[in-house]
Amino acid sequence: MDLALIWAFIIVFGVMVYVLLDGFDLGVGVLFPLARTHEDRDMMMNSVAPVWDGNETWLVLGGAGLFGAFPLAYATLLPNLYIPLMLMLFALILRGVAFEFRFKAHTSRWLWDLSFTGGSLLAALMQGTVVGAVVQGLPAEPEPFHWLSAFTLFTGFAVVCGYALLGATWTLMKTEGELREWARRMSMWLLLALLVFIGGVSLWTPFEQEIIRARWFSLPNFYFLSQVPLLTLLTAGALWYVLKRGRNDRLPFVYSICLFLLAYIGLVISVWPYLVPWRLTLWDAASAESTQIFLLIGVAVTMPFVIGYTILGYRVFRGKVRSDAGYH
Repeated sequence: MDLALIWAFIIVFGVMVYVLLDGFDLGVGVLFPLARTHEDRDMMMNSVAPVWDGNETWLVLGGAGLFGAFPLAYATLLPNLYIPLMLMLFALILRGVAFEFRFKAHTSRWLWDLSFTGGSLLAALMQGTVVGAVVQGLPAEPEPFHWLSAFTLFTGFAVVCGYALLGATWTLMKTEGELREWARRMSMWLLLALLVFIGGVSLWTPFEQEIIRARWFSLPNFYFLSQVPLLTLLTAGALWYVLKRGRNDRLPFVYSICLFLLAYIGLVISVWPYLVPWRLTLWDAASAESTQIFLLIGVAVTMPFVIGYTILGYRVFRGKVRSDAGYH
């Protein structure tokens, strides 16, 4: 039994779930100042207020799993990425405080609106920047600003745009009336912008790393891996179609999730089996077998509860958000 492979799957799964779940509520925050009225902003925040904190549980799983199962990778990644990761954590704290204070404030509500938007935007930007920095490659000796480059900023704004699309389609699914129609129009514009970003990252990345270029464009790899961008285009076309028709409120969110899954699959294909491209594979960075087994027992016990309360939370708060009812 390959414990390193099992743990790699657990971490990939945890990060993927975090990106999808926290992605849409970060996206709602990014779109927050663009909403037309205070009432619309209240509705948008109420749509994510019951689930936002549970969504961030999955980030803890990914970080703790990396620390325990792959300590060498953790020790290599963190010193190079302290600044963007700390900025991300501070941003998440700021928006978490804004969730609770905004509904209690009156004269200072504008401040908490700004905190919610700024925290969401900064957290999304830093997450995308970290992804770009990892793909770009990290130096052997930590450098505080090596993570900051044109490529990483581009990937950062790509993630911001993707999260905004998730947030717009979530708002479309959870609201009614003029706010729903506004979210549908925003989703169409954001889809076009995201396709530009996906195309840009897809073209830029192979030139950034020769290993990635060889993996995607060498034969026979190209015949198999080209299905990922093809499926991405088909999914984007389906999303545009359902948004244009405007008759189904759930499918746009589902298709947006599929776009993220395909992008995530493309990222995994590009860097596999490296945890620290292009220096440490998952087997190089793995902890002792006894440690992995001990941690695996803990995950086996706690994971069903995490999945269970996540499903329960979304089930309890399913359906449209009404203006006369809210979480707070």
